[in-house]
Amino acid sequence: MKRTFAAAALSLGLISQPGLAGGSFAERPEAIRFADSMQEKHGFDRDTVLATLGRAHQEPRVLDLIRPPATLGIRSWQRYRARFLDSKRIEGGIAFWQTHAGALQKAADQYGVPPEIVVAIIGVETYYGRNTGNFEAVSALATLAFDYPPRAALFQGELEQLFLLAREQVRDPLSYYGSYAGAIGYPQFLPSSIRSYAVDFDGDGHIDFDNEPADAIGSVANYLARHGWVRGETVAIPALVPAEADAQTLVDSGIEPALAPETIASAGIVAASANPPAKPATLVDLATPGAPTEYWLGYRNFYVITRYNKSSFYAMAVYELARALRDQYVNVAAPQ
Repeated sequence: MKRTFAAAALSLGLISQPGLAGGSFAERPEAIRFADSMQEKHGFDRDTVLATLGRAHQEPRVLDLIRPPATLGIRSWQRYRARFLDSKRIEGGIAFWQTHAGALQKAADQYGVPPEIVVAIIGVETYYGRNTGNFEAVSALATLAFDYPPRAALFQGELEQLFLLAREQVRDPLSYYGSYAGAIGYPQFLPSSIRSYAVDFDGDGHIDFDNEPADAIGSVANYLARHGWVRGETVAIPALVPAEADAQTLVDSGIEPALAPETIASAGIVAASANPPAKPATLVDLATPGAPTEYWLGYRNFYVITRYNKSSFYAMAVYELARALRDQYVNVAAPQ
């Protein structure tokens, strides 16, 4: 089981429990109100909830990671892309695909999501399960819920969901580990997403995102399908944008595909495809300082990927990694 250094040191009594507001989480008025709410809304024993929070600890690193940087960096698509489209990430994706080909095909058949998309998301999120995070989830979420006012409501909600998830899975809430924001396992689902979208895809009677990749595969596919993935439809295609076009206005219309083909054509934008879909799209700008901006037309399935992470850079990295994996996998699987 993964543990942070702070968690291990606390359990051994080597350091005292930190806390910006002082003392144990269990002594904090907002945590006591949380425990009272868990009893009133969900029938938990408030003292048990407080005892669990008392065993948690504040994670100063979580606060460092969640805060926006003091100075915003310049967006660079090429720099972002390079983080996820290197030879090791592609080779790792092919190996993951080969190992779990049966589950990936089952997910494609059941949910309509191609194997390469599922593999790419897991590859971008956790490097195929290698980097799932080592923060104790209760401690990370409690830190954000009680010591980060800008998003306290969101993370109190996720802490609530984690307690509910632990009760459903008959686990100690403190047994979950993940990212600094409380995302768990291969697919990096928050507790609310696990409860809403996770599936027992290998049929063994429980959902395990730490040790059972099949559950992660089925859950990612289910998540995308539930958010509107359309089987067999285009994700995105490159777009040729003339210099005189008011591209920024179209980009600013939003990430949801709402630009009619007529609107795109009237702006002089041409899809770099022989048969572009006659469906609404969004204009995606992938800017790199010192280089021409790449433009793409994103369709419904592109938008669905952004429901996983609300970033056009993220969605395009997933899509490009997926295409690279698909092309490589076809070559590997082809008869020699």
